Amino acid sequence: MKGSKRNAVFIAVLAAVVSSAYAGGAKDAGSPSGKPVKIYAAHTQTYVPYDFVNEKGESDGFEVAVLKAVDELLPEYEFKFVPTSDDDLLIGVESGKYQVGTKGAWVTEERKNKFLFPQNPIAASVIGITFRSADADKIRDFESFARFSGKLVPIAPQSAQFAVVQEYNKAHPEKPVKLEPADTFVINDAYAWVLEGRYDAFFDIKLSYENNVADGKGPYHSLAGKLSYAPYKGIPTWPLFNKSNQPLADAYDRAIKTLKENGTLSSLSLKYFGEDVFVYVTQ
Repeated sequence: MKGSKRNAVFIAVLAAVVSSAYAGGAKDAGSPSGKPVKIYAAHTQTYVPYDFVNEKGESDGFEVAVLKAVDELLPEYEFKFVPTSDDDLLIGVESGKYQVGTKGAWVTEERKNKFLFPQNPIAASVIGITFRSADADKIRDFESFARFSGKLVPIAPQSAQFAVVQEYNKAHPEKPVKLEPADTFVINDAYAWVLEGRYDAFFDIKLSYENNVADGKGPYHSLAGKLSYAPYKGIPTWPLFNKSNQPLADAYDRAIKTLKENGTLSSLSLKYFGEDVFVYVTQ
């Protein structure tokens, strides 16, 4: 009888321990019954308008604003935004210092090996060609440029832009763009090469063209009358999640779908970009 009582007490204590442990684990997993789990979301500081620190010293930008809207829909989580450098963001997310990071990132095979990508992108980067205004009657888009000459400023093979041109050429084998590998990601002479006739177009991010050429304060604004731009497509940009944070990535996907359906993404895009960048995304 004493043995039975001891066994009953032991079972009761064990059940209490297991229950307590389960409750603690539920809180760590972001259970609505517990305190929200803090999520450290890193972002770059100067990539306007995607991710930056504004004049008030606050985390700002389109991708940051989207994550703040995601946070509002996820009571089980509490996002803490951390402005940081590009390198620290990548190393920090991979190591688990940060649970998620945004930097206007495109998907690459190398990044897929290091980070967890959700099912839904957070924004889009519009890419196209900068060409001579004198050729505007012949070059109207990427296809007409390929027919005109296809002479494109070389692109670094490691760049996601290189892969975009490769995909185009696979779909248009009858008139492909001339794709030459470059030794560097950034080619400072690209605009000059186009004007000189060495190449006929530069595969350029629309935001870069607007900041460098179209903007009155841009370093190449003196060339604004000689250069033109034609968008090609929108390349999705993604939040990078630490590989151990699948539940967080799943929750992000649920929230993003809601923000897309209720018009929040389009509204924020108009606020930060002046247009809905998602209309350029074709896949």
